[in-house]
Amino acid sequence: MTDASAQAPRIGILDYGMGNLRSVHRAFLAVGAAATIVEHPHQMEDKEALVFPGQGAIVDTMRLLRERGWTDFLKDWVQADRPFFGICLGLQALFDFSEEGDTQGLGILPGSVRRFRFSLESGIKIPHMGWNDVVFPDGDDPLLEGIRPDAEQFYFVHSYFVEPAQAGLVWGETEYGGMRFCSAVRRGNLIATQFHPEKSQEMGLRLYRNFLETLKTSCG
Repeated sequence: MTDASAQAPRIGILDYGMGNLRSVHRAFLAVGAAATIVEHPHQMEDKEALVFPGQGAIVDTMRLLRERGWTDFLKDWVQADRPFFGICLGLQALFDFSEEGDTQGLGILPGSVRRFRFSLESGIKIPHMGWNDVVFPDGDDPLLEGIRPDAEQFYFVHSYFVEPAQAGLVWGETEYGGMRFCSAVRRGNLIATQFHPEKSQEMGLRLYRNFLETLKTSCG
């Protein structure tokens, strides 16, 4: 078959000078995407979805996004409700403000990014690193096909977490150190996770595969 519905979804993986690009790229290729690493917004002209991976410091992330001409493009892409997948810093950068370096984010989603704060006596380590459960309240979401909504394990590495100003943005929740935080958001065709699907083995690949299936439905 050579019709458009049979073609692999075309995905651009944003390269702004930071981020876990190679493993994200390999993961999307593994689940059947026509995934390409893109360095400039004009390379997104023929793409159906934008993936924003990230790791490191948000101060540097925001500077590099501005320098490479991505900030307005990202805002316009999400405003148009085009398919978007953010990962780790690709989630945090969407919000208004981060406590990390008192940094202004993209302001695409309302809310803030806060640092985990635990007493020394608690023995709870920062960063939050390793496998942890994610609970997805909306178990009927097609993105959760084959994923247990009541508690599925994914891999985390982070010292900051998002606090959405709108409860309806919260798509996944996780508990760490006795507190529950938002570990994934969803709005229209936007999904963004604090955890790393590309490091989460079978369930992470399943989430990416489900994302591709939604693209085939919406673009086919």
